[in-house]
Amino acid sequence: MYSLIYKTRSFWGYIKVKYFYKKHIVFKGKINISGIPSLIFKENGQLIIGSNVSLKSNKDSYHLHMYAPVKLMADRKDAVIEIGDNTRINGACIHAYKKISIGKNCLIAANCQIFDGNGHDISFPDVENRINTVGKARKILIEDNVWIGANSMVFPGVTIGYGSVIGAGSIVNRDIPRMCLAGGNPVQIIKQFEEKQQ
Repeated sequence: MYSLIYKTRSFWGYIKVKYFYKKHIVFKGKINISGIPSLIFKENGQLIIGSNVSLKSNKDSYHLHMYAPVKLMADRKDAVIEIGDNTRINGACIHAYKKISIGKNCLIAANCQIFDGNGHDISFPDVENRINTVGKARKILIEDNVWIGANSMVFPGVTIGYGSVIGAGSIVNRDIPRMCLAGGNPVQIIKQFEEKQQ
């Protein structure tokens, strides 16, 4: 069973006609939508979306300026975007060529760019052919309870460990361990924290 909570009355019809009947979206519960996100699927691309997920594209109710609505794009055959329960995505772009998994209770702040492929190969020394290439993809895993600060970029092949926080404006081009505060360009570990004892 699924339901939508939305502020734009036409959005239900938009989802139902353009996406639900094409079976690109798997709902695992209600989702909360503010503003209209951009949802783009190619071939068998799929969005698997957990319960109580929030997609916020309305900048009027957010504390930072958003440059654009939420964009979720599964851009190649069988590409998958997974979003876990209670995760909040605010004016960010998530662009999967292969697979991007975002865990439960994550916070993705405004204007983040999360992409698992570069779109083109670097093509050295055959640089004249670069424009004709499509690039390779490497899966991204963002574990539960991660917070990614505004205007950050998460690059292909990265894992961000459980509970970690990525500072605003960071370039995440390497794996981040569990329970870390990290930030910078390129990203560096600032502090490691102990996990709560059970």
